[in-house]
Amino acid sequence: MPLEVRLPDLVRLGIVDAFEAEHEAPKQIARRLEKAGLIEHFNFKREVFTVARRASGDCHFLDAKTRRCTVYEQRPEICRKHPQAMSPRPHHCPYGAKRQAGSAGHDR
Repeated sequence: MPLEVRLPDLVRLGIVDAFEAEHEAPKQIARRLEKAGLIEHFNFKREVFTVARRASGDCHFLDAKTRRCTVYEQRPEICRKHPQAMSPRPHHCPYGAKRQAGSAGHDR
């Protein structure tokens, strides 16, 4: 499932430093992160970054062997609220629209 985060989450994760977040436009930050392969998309209107996933579709921060979060203490706000919230937009699952008609529920 895609991980959608906001700028404060990227600062908490250490992907963006606080100075950069305060003094640079989110659009510029997004360009840099996309070039570095750290995000796969940036929604300009909502200022939401979609963190790049592994080839398997797993979250970049999920340990492949243990299946545990590798950044648990610094995890994004959306992960802290899971399963109550599935994305920065309440009751919106960014993956849901792409699921096949026969699939049900949200797996994380």
